Amino acid sequence: MPSAEEPDLAIVILNYNASALLSGCLTSVFASKGDFSYTVCVVDNGSSDGSAAMVGDRFPQAGLIVSETNLGFSAGNNLALRQLGLTERQTLHNRPFPRYILLLNNDTVLPANALADMIQFMDERPALGIAGPRVRRPDGTLDLACRRSFPTPWVSFCRMTRLSRLFPRSERFNAYNLSYLPEDAVHPVDSVVGAYMQVRTQAILQVGLLDEAYFMYGEDLDWAKRIKNASWDVWYNGKVEITHVKEASSRKSRKARRAFYEAMWIFYRKHYRANSSWALDKLIWLSIALIGGVDIAIRLWKLRQERA
Repeated sequence: MPSAEEPDLAIVILNYNASALLSGCLTSVFASKGDFSYTVCVVDNGSSDGSAAMVGDRFPQAGLIVSETNLGFSAGNNLALRQLGLTERQTLHNRPFPRYILLLNNDTVLPANALADMIQFMDERPALGIAGPRVRRPDGTLDLACRRSFPTPWVSFCRMTRLSRLFPRSERFNAYNLSYLPEDAVHPVDSVVGAYMQVRTQAILQVGLLDEAYFMYGEDLDWAKRIKNASWDVWYNGKVEITHVKEASSRKSRKARRAFYEAMWIFYRKHYRANSSWALDKLIWLSIALIGGVDIAIRLWKLRQERA
């Protein structure tokens, strides 16, 4: 049930020009069942489609933060986290906080028991800093990003050279998406996806908020890396399933695709560059630039064709 007091769960939903999908998401959230309390905060990231007005009219029980500009994923979510009182490296003794924070995409739909089941899942595992469910696309396929390994130089090489696609069941060549593991399994991973990322508040207080160097993409991997480095576990719970449209707000955005490759470079530079040789460092930079440049050029050409 929604709570006016400090809840078990605080749900943050970032939105950008996806009013209809956001409405569906909120409808599913407020239909949740279970013996737990929660609050919902929508951060509208500079939408021009009336999303903020829709939330105020149809979901007055939801909190609403309106940004005049699109701040990106990290900075937008951090607006809500700061409003909850979460800042860098506090302790739980400073003030009462929700036990868990959930980053939830505006284009997700949750079954009625999903939130209760995920809270129970983390309650039963006190060492868990982050957990995420199985994420299904509307066409029935698995959203491969819902369970991942960190993109080390080797893992990234396999992914960018398509070795991971050639050997999808290989632990060595497809470590990034872990496709060799059963979808309905429950197991530790490096990261889950930011579309549904449930984080223990104590872990956030220990490592800090999302890194705003990432405009979009990569920030969920970065948060998971920092939280794992602080000795917390990250688990995938394939027994709970949600639906995710994916890229609802970014599919036709030129900036989004550029941000994807920028995020790759930021993550590598932050977490792996210090231990890379000069030659490997230059090879990684060149690979990101070349592959990213070709991909962005193809995307732009397709957008022009669609608009012609």
